[in-house]
Amino acid sequence: MSPTLLRIYHNNRCSKSRAACQLIAEKGVAAEIVDYLKTPPSRDELRELLRKLGMPAAELVRRGEAAFKEHYAGRSLSDEEWLDALVAHPILIERPIVVRGDRAVLGRPPEKVLELL
Repeated sequence: MSPTLLRIYHNNRCSKSRAACQLIAEKGVAAEIVDYLKTPPSRDELRELLRKLGMPAAELVRRGEAAFKEHYAGRSLSDEEWLDALVAHPILIERPIVVRGDRAVLGRPPEKVLELL
């Protein structure tokens, strides 16, 4: 990936994700949009995203999702186990994640993406 190109891990059903995409478009910045539910990141891609975000896997988990409540609520998992969960259930990945070069931000609130512009 080009160090100047943005990559957005996006879910169009998410208002925060749509707002982040709109902010980027308004700034005239080119971005590759990845619908991560249709094209989920691999375990290695997730590990790299977490490194760029500077956070453990547990912080990337959406705890309000049915898949979390059904499979993981009340459980204490290691980073590797959370990676397994995120690969098995991509809906659990918090969004949007915006990447530029060796940096990434979680677009919550959407204005966080401006840090990469």
